[in-house]
Amino acid sequence: QVQLVESGGGLVQAGGSPRLSCAASGDTICISTMGWYRQAPGKERELVATITSGGSANYADSVKGRFTISRDNAKNALYLQMNSLKPEDTAVFYCNAHTIYLPRRCRGYFYWGQGTQVTVSS
Repeated sequence: QVQLVESGGGLVQAGGSPRLSCAASGDTICISTMGWYRQAPGKERELVATITSGGSANYADSVKGRFTISRDNAKNALYLQMNSLKPEDTAVFYCNAHTIYLPRRCRGYFYWGQGTQVTVSS
C-alpha cells in the first residue's frame, strides 16, 4: 500500500510561483512513475506532468515552460514547481503514483492523494 499526501496549495496571485509537494509513504519501494494531475471546477481531471523513477519528465502543453516536476526518491517526495501562474491554473492538484507488480511484494496499481487546492487570483 502507498499513501500520498499533497501540500503547498493555497491562494496565490497571478504570476506567483508556489511549489507543491507530495509525500509518499508505505510500500514506496514499489513506486515507479509519479505524476501531478489537476481538476478545475466543471472539468475533467487532466494530466499536468509525469516523471519516471529515473527522472524523465513530460508535461501537458498548457504548462510547458512554466511548471517543473521533480522527485527525491531518497525522501519519497514529489514536487511541482509552478511559475507564472494564471487564473486558469486554478484547480485541485492531485499527486499520483504507479506501482510495479512483484509477487508477494508489490501490487501493480495506481494511487491518488487527496488533493490540494490551488487558487490563482488576478
